[in-house]
Amino acid sequence: MSARIDEILAAARRHAEEVVAPDVAAWNEAGTWPREASDAAARAGLLGLYAPAEWGGQGLPLAEGIRVYEELGRADGAYAFALSMHNICTYAVCGFGTDAFREKWARDLTSGRKLANFSLTEPQSGSDAANMKTRAVINGDGTWTINGRKAWVSLAGEADVYLTVVKTSDAPGHRDMAMIAIPKDTPGLSFGPRYETPSYNFLPLAEMHLDNVTVPEENIILPVGKGLSGALMAIDIARVSIASGCCGLMQSALDIALAYTSRRRMFGGVCLDLEGIQWMLGEVATELEASRLLYRAAAEALGTERGPVMAAHAKRFVPDAALKAATICTQALGGSGLLAPWQLDRLSRLAQMLRIVDGTTEICRVVIGRDLRRRAQEVPEVPVPKGYGEA
Repeated sequence: MSARIDEILAAARRHAEEVVAPDVAAWNEAGTWPREASDAAARAGLLGLYAPAEWGGQGLPLAEGIRVYEELGRADGAYAFALSMHNICTYAVCGFGTDAFREKWARDLTSGRKLANFSLTEPQSGSDAANMKTRAVINGDGTWTINGRKAWVSLAGEADVYLTVVKTSDAPGHRDMAMIAIPKDTPGLSFGPRYETPSYNFLPLAEMHLDNVTVPEENIILPVGKGLSGALMAIDIARVSIASGCCGLMQSALDIALAYTSRRRMFGGVCLDLEGIQWMLGEVATELEASRLLYRAAAEALGTERGPVMAAHAKRFVPDAALKAATICTQALGGSGLLAPWQLDRLSRLAQMLRIVDGTTEICRVVIGRDLRRRAQEVPEVPVPKGYGEA
């Protein structure tokens, strides 16, 4: 498998360097999703990373496939994020979809002929998924009719199918949640105006409106009672994927700073001769190495009991480190760091976006805090020294 992942990583690196990096500024200017780029990614084997070979995928373990986003993140973190979500959805379709739905969609998804996206968040319920308002009614003929709204849907109107988490009753909690696939051309499905974003305008983000949307029973990806657990697993994979992409962003920022400071002459030498600049960029380099180790450890833990908290550690630490790296590298360039051609402002904005999507830094701290409280129950009592801790 190691030889195969090396081939895929090399393909991702070429795709980032030859397809994404040269044109991402033009994509943002045009404000349209570059379908020709995602088609090229599919030809390179990047759109079916975790899907089995029988469905046209690469069959990579999560821990290996997630490394692809580090390569893509060197060119653009939002593009890496969009492809990661497609791969998660494709993984879900191939692993959990009905036979009929797989036959209809799996090969189109792994080949990139069709794109997929995941839809959980609603205007009133981001991290509070139990407050979901979207409702699905199961009809007598087995079809499902869905009404509601979803927010922050990426690839809105561009993806061909949306894996959507719904509630099937008004009962509080999550025991009635399911996940169902809704094709874009389903009557009653529409999208609101695109959100205005500063540095990833090519990625369509908008609300999704469901007005008496009816789909067949074969479109069920996860049945009633399994929807939230499946969504949380998808989010864990997404969090580690984002951390991977952030490492690519950090590497890009560091490379820009090294290219500039090793050539900018001042005080009889170049900037990089200055100890202060070395220390600044050395801190970025150390946090990049730490971030790589953390996201790869989290990727290995996916699917285990430690998976959710390891994903939270990676999502809490690495995007913060990426934002810090972009800030430090901007400072290392001085006034030039503020100029658009150096791209550091774009990297800062991307890092800020990646801190928020699929679980904010603060929500990840909540996950980590809950794990600490659980672990505290298992820690042996420490004797309190005499004279301390007494009323």
